[in-house]
Amino acid sequence: MIEVQDIHKSFGDNKVLEGIDAVFEPGRVSLIIGGSGSGKSTLLKCIVGLHKPDQGRVFFDDQEFTKMDFEEKVPIRKEIGMLFQNSALFDSMTVEQNIIFTLDMFSDMSRKEKIERANFCLERVNLTKTNKLYPAELSGGMKKRVGIARAISMNPKYLFCDEPNSGLDPATAILIDELVQDLTDEFQCTTIVVTHDMNSVMGIGDYIMFLYQGQKFWEGTKDDILRSDTKELNDFVFASPLMKAAREVIK
Repeated sequence: MIEVQDIHKSFGDNKVLEGIDAVFEPGRVSLIIGGSGSGKSTLLKCIVGLHKPDQGRVFFDDQEFTKMDFEEKVPIRKEIGMLFQNSALFDSMTVEQNIIFTLDMFSDMSRKEKIERANFCLERVNLTKTNKLYPAELSGGMKKRVGIARAISMNPKYLFCDEPNSGLDPATAILIDELVQDLTDEFQCTTIVVTHDMNSVMGIGDYIMFLYQGQKFWEGTKDDILRSDTKELNDFVFASPLMKAAREVIK
């Protein structure tokens, strides 16, 4: 479980987050949604320690992450898997080397064990026989799946995904969503996904937090969204005619 309490973050005079509280539970996919500039990615970075909150606390299973020094955070960071928005693969490394890079940093596995683990992770994301390919030889969807394979290489307890469907066609985006859901179920991860993809919201949103102007404006499930009378949430989620029509049909 991950809990955030009263998180505030500013950059200069720009207040990005104001008093965010939330609980993210294991075994379910939690989504953080909101418009551009609402603070979604900043909150995610505050949770994983890439940004230091100006105020507030972050707990990983009752351990206060925000008060730890660098060395104290290492054991928790070993349990974190992270999929960045652009996949963040090393262009000069093969697929296999990209995955093993994390194992080199955080594990004491033998070389043989690392290769076996890389193969297992690639098989898990349906990318067998891609070990020796370079990122330039992969499609956007394949890069995302390699990023996921690297993220799960350490068998993470906590899985973070920043805009996993960004730049993908709808069919590939659905495959990524299904993969994130399956891995969350399989590993019982505490999974947090930042997204603006409404298909993801309605497909895998076990818990959804809506940020608006740096504040938590609404929280609930994908089913709750359909019954919500929160104008700001409805304006965001049902902005497209297709989503509006789908809501009317479900109602």
